[in-house]
Amino acid sequence: MTNQLNSREVWDAVTKERFAVLGMVTARNECRTVGIIYAAHDHKIYIGTNRDAWKTRHVQANPHVSITIPIVKRIPFVPWVKIPAATITFSGLAKVYEKDELPPVVSKKVFNYVDHNDRLMATTCLIEVTPEKDFLTYGIGIPMIQMRDHEKARARVPVQPA
Repeated sequence: MTNQLNSREVWDAVTKERFAVLGMVTARNECRTVGIIYAAHDHKIYIGTNRDAWKTRHVQANPHVSITIPIVKRIPFVPWVKIPAATITFSGLAKVYEKDELPPVVSKKVFNYVDHNDRLMATTCLIEVTPEKDFLTYGIGIPMIQMRDHEKARARVPVQPA
């Protein structure tokens, strides 16, 4: 039996995290991944980046992306014991926006630590990722000990809340 998660539980986990890996395809059909800092808002993922960054160009050329969010697991008081990260993975469609094309709350969430730097902010844009179909999860919503049982640890959950 697989993990019985619901969409709201997965979105809650997505919203609590900030780091993910963005997978994309270049214009030459080569796979690329990059670590990103993101913010979740209104069931979408937003990534702040430079307008001239290669990830921006790749997304503009091919909007089909994937995102994997690793969620670190630790045993309290014995942090030296290595536990595999839990993960949330999904595919989605990405679109590049100028900062002022989206609601100010989005820009504030993404750029909350650098929004006072006018020179840096002048060269930035936002990548919006709309998740599609299902979240594929591993180790979300279960005790760490159950992560050893792959059937209990994994789940496929619709992106859209029920």
